[in-house]
Order: sequence, then structure tokens, then C-alpha cells
Amino acid sequence: MLSETFVLQGKYIRLEPLDHRHVDGLVEAAGEETELYRWSLVPCGKTAVMAYIDTALAWREAGTAVPFAIMRASDGAVIGSTRFWNLERWAWPQGHPSHGRDIPDACEIGYTWLARPAIRSGANTEAKLLMLTHAFEVWQVLRVCFHTDVRNQRSRAALERIGGTCEGILRAHRMAADYIPRDSVRYSIIASEWPAVKERLFRLMDRVAG
Repeated sequence: MLSETFVLQGKYIRLEPLDHRHVDGLVEAAGEETELYRWSLVPCGKTAVMAYIDTALAWREAGTAVPFAIMRASDGAVIGSTRFWNLERWAWPQGHPSHGRDIPDACEIGYTWLARPAIRSGANTEAKLLMLTHAFEVWQVLRVCFHTDVRNQRSRAALERIGGTCEGILRAHRMAADYIPRDSVRYSIIASEWPAVKERLFRLMDRVAG
């Protein structure tokens, strides 16, 4: 699945493979929202956005990530970005039914950010619905996990709202957006939980439609 690209189409948003054609849209989407993105590594300005995309594409070529631009379905505007990453392929022994799989056994969803007007619009909920559906029903992964800065209460509440299970805190886990060693809260959804989480996501989307 090296360099895999695909589009995930929803009612309100579309996730399309991230590319340099999204540079200007991402620059506009990020704007100068330093307070909004205080806990997230969001590129600000054209140079930073180009470097951000270059890194994402390098990860895709290496087979470790599948990055997307988040597009508003109604007018095609770029409203943010997200990606599958930390794609794990387990070393199943020969003879095991999963031996030779060339798709992930587990993955992480992250690097998710939205323009201010798209927050609380249902865009994040639908993005998670589209990505989790692909992960569990197409790739048939066993686990999807998420990490967020322990200080990011908005992100933690969003992950709990969709049904993520908190597994604990990883100390000095990654570099934070303010360039200090960050403690991360880890959430996960496993395959057996997916049907209930999917139903929950559909209920959340019904509220958006209402």
C-alpha cells in the first residue's frame, strides 16, 4: 500500500489526498490563529505549509502515512488537514490467516486541524466517521489510536465524545506545539468497539443535520 491515495466522500466534507495544489487553501485556512492552534502543530504561512506538505508526502511515499486535505463539500474550499499515520503492519507468522497482509493492522489518526469557521460545524465528526469506517471496514484494522496534548481539553473532549477510550498519559511523549516535551493522552478504539462507535458518530451527525 505504498503511496496509497484515495478520496473519502461525505455529506459535508471530502477528504482528498493532500498535495501541493492545496497550499494556498491551507495557508488561508490556518490564517494567523495562534491562540486557536496553541496545542497543535499547524503550519502558518506559505513556506511553512509547503514544508508541511513535503513532509506529509514523504511519509506517504515511505508507506507510513496517508495525508488528506479536508474540503468543504458545498464549495470545495480547503478547511483543514488530517491523516492516517503510524501505520503498523504486524509480523504475522506464515500460516496465519493474516500473514502477508499489505494493509495496516493498526494505525493512528492525527495531525487534524480545522479553520475556525469549520470548528463545531460537524466537519471533524464526519472526518472521523469517514476515516474510522475506512480503517475498520476496508483495512480491517484491529485498533485505531489517537494522541493529544494533555493540556488540550477541547481535543480530549472531542475524542471522548466520539467514544474513544482513554488508555493513560504518556510522559514527555512528543514535541509540543510550544516546543517543549509534551505529555500526551492516549485514546483508542478497537475493532470490537467499532459498531457502537459508528452508531454514536451517526447520532452526532444527525444533530448536525438537525
